[in-house]
Amino acid sequence: MSDDHPAHADGEDTDGVHGVDGVEGVDGGEGVDGGEGVDGGEGVEGGVGLTALLVAAARAIETHRHDSLAQDPYAEHFVRASRACARWPVRVEQVPEGDDNPLWGRFARYFGLRTRTLDDFLLREVGAGGTRQVVLLGAGLDTRAFRLDLPSDCVVHEVDRAGVLDFKQRVLTDLSAVPRAKRVPVPVDLRADWVGALAAAGFDAAAPSVWLAEGLLFYLPGPVETYLIDMVDRLAAAGSALAFEVKLEKDLLAYRDSAIYTATREQIGIDLLHLFDKGPRPDSVGDLAANGWAASVHTPFDFTRRHGRGPLPESNDALEGNRWVFAHKPRS
Repeated sequence: MSDDHPAHADGEDTDGVHGVDGVEGVDGGEGVDGGEGVDGGEGVEGGVGLTALLVAAARAIETHRHDSLAQDPYAEHFVRASRACARWPVRVEQVPEGDDNPLWGRFARYFGLRTRTLDDFLLREVGAGGTRQVVLLGAGLDTRAFRLDLPSDCVVHEVDRAGVLDFKQRVLTDLSAVPRAKRVPVPVDLRADWVGALAAAGFDAAAPSVWLAEGLLFYLPGPVETYLIDMVDRLAAAGSALAFEVKLEKDLLAYRDSAIYTATREQIGIDLLHLFDKGPRPDSVGDLAANGWAASVHTPFDFTRRHGRGPLPESNDALEGNRWVFAHKPRS
């Protein structure tokens, strides 16, 4: 393919919401039944929710680097606000081994690189593309509505569990943070009627939109991923764009002893392989292509080489199967 362009928690009651106006065949429904690996509590201090704090710590470390790829001034405040990770580092200088630490060095740099890559993608679509709707699926502790130079008339829908969004709001309120764009939290589990919740929040399916599913899909059972991608296709008007991350390993457990997975388990008690869904993965890129989308697929290492910094391949590499996908729905 050509290089054209470089949450899930218990939702609120959506009775009476019948889907998105103007999109044939999209109704509110009752969502898709979830499976193992997508649960883990309402907030950020357990299960998949805790990985949002891991990413926040990584973004904080990236922010303080002299050669930073991305700036997130709010990230370390999320880390310090949670008892679960109050002692985690927010600067690489706080790590005895520094960048030689597989978790806070290489893995944290991976998250910094991913953040920068998706920042660039979003800014390009909103800037040159003129799109004014953004949907963050499984938004976690994403602060793009606050830290990116987005137009004031851009609407950023943050879809995630109520507990995650509530925690984020408390921290941002304490900081007196003001979003640059119009931020619309959408508290709903991605296994529930998130389509109806998004419609109720004012999403306009007739206008182009940019969708990000950052670090999300590999926690979801295959059928839930298929449903999610199908709904994005139905809700996205011509001229829309989507970026997401997938893992292509046929056997995730083959990498259980990799440096990254081992360090994450031993240093902060997060067993990512336990949280990832182990079932067969759908071909979401193929599904999008079949519906007329143009997609490009990249390894993270492509962007390491582009920016001159970030993780590079190594033996027994937990990042070996990671792919970043950028898809565009052609304008009519």
